[in-house]
Amino acid sequence: MAKIKHHNFLNTVHEVFTDAKQEGVLHLYAEGNSFSGRKIKVKNRNLFHFGTTGYLGLEQDQRLKKAAIRAIENYGTQFPLSKSYISNPLYKELEELITQMYQAPIIITKNSTLGHIGVIPSAVDDDDVIILDHQVHWSVQNAAKMLKTRSVPIEMIRHNNLEMLEDKLKKYTHSKKHIWYMADGIYSMYGDFAPVNNLMELGKQYPQLRFYFDDVHGMSWVGKNGTGYVLSQLGELPSNVLLFGTLSKTFGASGALLACSDIELYKKIKTFGGPLTFSAQLEPASVAAAIASAKIHLSKDIYGLQDELKERIDCFNEFLAKTDLPLIDHNESPVFYIGTGMPKTGYNFVNRLMKEGFYVNLGIFPAVPVKNTGVRITISRHNQKEEIKALVAAMEYHYPKALAETRTTPERVFHAFNLQPKVLSEKVLNVDLQIEIKETIGAVDKKLWNNLMKGQGVYDWDGLNFLENVFQDNNRKEYNWAFRYVFIKDENEKIILATFLTHALWKDDMLAKEKVSLAIEVERNEDPYHLTSMVVSMGSLFTEGDHLYWDGKHPKAKGAMNTLIRLLEDLQLDLDAKMIVLRDFERETPWHRNLQGNGFIRVQMPDTCMVDLKGVVNLQDFLSKLSSRNRKHYRKDIRPYLEKVNVKLVKKATSSEIVQIKKLYGNVHDNNQGLNTFSFPEKLFDHMNQHSLWEFIMVRPSEQLETLIGVMLCYKNSGQVYVPAFIGMDYAYRNDFSTYRLLLLMTIERAIALGFSKIDMGMTASFEKKKLGAQVIKKYAYLQTADNYTLELLGIMEGQ
Repeated sequence: MAKIKHHNFLNTVHEVFTDAKQEGVLHLYAEGNSFSGRKIKVKNRNLFHFGTTGYLGLEQDQRLKKAAIRAIENYGTQFPLSKSYISNPLYKELEELITQMYQAPIIITKNSTLGHIGVIPSAVDDDDVIILDHQVHWSVQNAAKMLKTRSVPIEMIRHNNLEMLEDKLKKYTHSKKHIWYMADGIYSMYGDFAPVNNLMELGKQYPQLRFYFDDVHGMSWVGKNGTGYVLSQLGELPSNVLLFGTLSKTFGASGALLACSDIELYKKIKTFGGPLTFSAQLEPASVAAAIASAKIHLSKDIYGLQDELKERIDCFNEFLAKTDLPLIDHNESPVFYIGTGMPKTGYNFVNRLMKEGFYVNLGIFPAVPVKNTGVRITISRHNQKEEIKALVAAMEYHYPKALAETRTTPERVFHAFNLQPKVLSEKVLNVDLQIEIKETIGAVDKKLWNNLMKGQGVYDWDGLNFLENVFQDNNRKEYNWAFRYVFIKDENEKIILATFLTHALWKDDMLAKEKVSLAIEVERNEDPYHLTSMVVSMGSLFTEGDHLYWDGKHPKAKGAMNTLIRLLEDLQLDLDAKMIVLRDFERETPWHRNLQGNGFIRVQMPDTCMVDLKGVVNLQDFLSKLSSRNRKHYRKDIRPYLEKVNVKLVKKATSSEIVQIKKLYGNVHDNNQGLNTFSFPEKLFDHMNQHSLWEFIMVRPSEQLETLIGVMLCYKNSGQVYVPAFIGMDYAYRNDFSTYRLLLLMTIERAIALGFSKIDMGMTASFEKKKLGAQVIKKYAYLQTADNYTLELLGIMEGQ
């Protein structure tokens, strides 16, 4: 299979957010002339507010409001000058109060995102290494990535996986000055905690280990003086910990803070920390509000506020415990996450709750994996017991309805989060549709299959029979594929949908940049299966083209679509696959909205190429129909080389030629880390040589007829389509003989001679193929992954 283009993260986020916006759950505007914190007006509805991150409600405290108003009256709306020159008159008092809270030197930043960008590049040296928790906040990851330009290695571990962390520590303990582990104190989506005490024990074993905690969601509602979760576990701030807190969210004002007890490191960061030097300082109103809040934090009042919030958290937990709702993490934080699994179920559930009078947040990609969509509920002091109870009742009532309306089940949701369902339910399938699955093409009627697939690639009946023989009973697991042939029919046995699937081992970096694959291949010298996963895919790694027959005009076409999606997910579960891949869609496909709502993300594949030979009599006729520019290309870049080579069509190669063909194919495979797949079993070429529908176009130098320098491995699909499936080349001769271009030309000539009306030129090298008359068609794939870890790990590696 040709390589899928490098995943454009921003495009995917844009598509997911646009979908959520169209569903009315994202990019909303609050309405009204005032705001109390208890209720929020959205779409002309007054809703109880369960989406705030102001857990203690201090943003509505009169002491903060009055302080902010006085500051504006005394100092204006802003103090437009860099803090490096002079801070506004209120800053000194704020810094003194925050220092008193933390009992450690502090630095005030405009916000946490700018703070991370300022602190991390200053704190981390060139001979250090960074290890990121997979779920550490985006702002930390983004700031860490800046260190790639200084060649600082960045690693990633699965969330809270201390075994993985220790493996990384052992890897770097003898080569790096400091090993930085970066994590959240409280994670913003699920509300779970970092294992702070266990991490400190690791710090004792590995003296180079330093910690960078983003504890903005742990601030104020827990800990002495409201200094947050991390410090509540540490007691006091060690020199090997950098701790980020916030002056916004629960603190009620604006800005962020860094606490650092390492005096030399503190001076280094404060003296010059990028945005800490050049960005604008906090407005006087924000500083004054923060001062008022700091005074509350330094008084006994903070503990009364914490106790009031804890009562509400306990109340919510008590009500939830009586339900079967899938709470993803049971803890004592004010953040709760109810999993819905698929985005469309999340949209439905959020809208239902809004109609009932409750505002909650939707947790969606990239904050969580697409299939880990859910509802994030935050509890604050504004919430009263009666509305907390009413929210739980509304969720208990509407959750099963949201599942049913989006044709999903509790099992599907619980599986997405690796949880065990409390209640088993019937599988939601379309009872009006029949599913037929065959495990071998031999069990499928040949005429029926060929009629459905219309001769598009190496997957007519004979082609698939060939592939089954090649990719079974091999001695390595990557060479053994399981095939499934799927038919979805209506009550009258009419086929609405048909496709074939493979279950095979893929390299995770197949979608990554070449330099990432090169780095991973070094690791594979020790572990051949490092970063590999079993994948359920429509089509296979050997085939290209539209692998799907779908009667979109059938009245039950959408039902068949949903049935296939559920079938794929059941197969993924049964076969323990990590990813589902649906391939070769055009951009404007009616499948898009439904696939995205079911947890698939769209990525662009390389353009595919097709040559139309209808009405073409011979090669000269074909060339005469090219554009003047492309005819010039032929005359200049191809024709002069025809006299230098011997071209031979071979239907059955000699044993020595097969040896050469294997070597030439191996050259192309090994030279193309941009398409990093496992090689194919050696018996593939022997089977090709014995098969009547495979043939080889061979190129040799006219003066070295014993030397094979290029070969095109071609398949004749049902007498309809010519498929140059793979190529082999000796790169030492490529430029001197224009080998690739000659093979393309000879492929076209051979297809014309056979009387075929079409050549499926496949993907990659579309520029060269276009110059020989190929039509270029954009194609897309849809991926559904078990989690984001591998994709994000590869994303981290791409910048190094």
